[in-house]
Amino acid sequence: MTKIAVVALGGNALLRGSEIGTIQQQEKNTYDTCVNLINLIKKGFEIVITHGNGPQVGNIMLRNEAGYNTYKIPKMPLDICVADSQGGIGYMIERQMRNILSKNKIRKNIVTVVTQVLVDKNDPAFQNPNKPVGPFYLKEEADLLAKSNNFIFKEDARKRGWRRVVPSPDPIEILNKKIIKHLVQKGNIVIACGGGGVPVYLDEEKNLQGTEAVIDKDLASSLLASEIGADEFFILTDVPKVYLNFHKPNQIELDEVKLSQAKKYYDEGEFGSGSMGPKVLAAIRFISAGGKETIITEATQLGVENCGTKIIPD
Repeated sequence: MTKIAVVALGGNALLRGSEIGTIQQQEKNTYDTCVNLINLIKKGFEIVITHGNGPQVGNIMLRNEAGYNTYKIPKMPLDICVADSQGGIGYMIERQMRNILSKNKIRKNIVTVVTQVLVDKNDPAFQNPNKPVGPFYLKEEADLLAKSNNFIFKEDARKRGWRRVVPSPDPIEILNKKIIKHLVQKGNIVIACGGGGVPVYLDEEKNLQGTEAVIDKDLASSLLASEIGADEFFILTDVPKVYLNFHKPNQIELDEVKLSQAKKYYDEGEFGSGSMGPKVLAAIRFISAGGKETIITEATQLGVENCGTKIIPD
């Protein structure tokens, strides 16, 4: 029987907080993260890799603005920017994984799938854009961009400036799920659902249309894991475990949490909406849909016995 693991790489897998994002920095970070995936392959897992794209898609949007202001190059919509980032990041992961496999004398094909994810055009998120994308601006800059582009901006909670906010609708279906499942069952490493996938919806004529939105990467990865029948779902982040009372004197690390308890913690607001909250929700959804185990941890912990926080069925 083929054992399948979906591995969602966190934002720091490609770009650390203190870095500006040169290709050298991103390639090194990608290699350092992906080298840990060998532990899963050696354990007999066939793997699907998903990833975030926050800094990268923000830079693509900046290129949009610079190209238009300087050369009048037409701006591309957000769904095209997400697809653009999927290709670029997928290429980086694919190339570094090939180098890692070669060093470990493992022969596998690797393929990147530019993944479309279906959303509901009537999702309430479209009436309440709250997902920050792109760089910080001064209030005056944000006002000009809002006026010229019909964008919506909100001030950052930490007073670092103003950022564009876009809708973040719930993923309904991974449109490429069948080919992804086929490829991974045949022993290929698949890179998919980059940045949460390209958001698309069905119009009145049942044609697919792109939309100005972004999908949470962990929620899309959870849905993909369920739809392809993955055995395990790994969410890689920058902390080794999930914690209650995070960064407080009474902080408690969680080792193994049953589904009902995870739901209780989540409903009580134990996890930040902009940090651990979506990851725990993604874990809950995967287990609720029949998944065996979700592990939330750092990439470096993948080879460690009993690593991370495990969320399991009751």
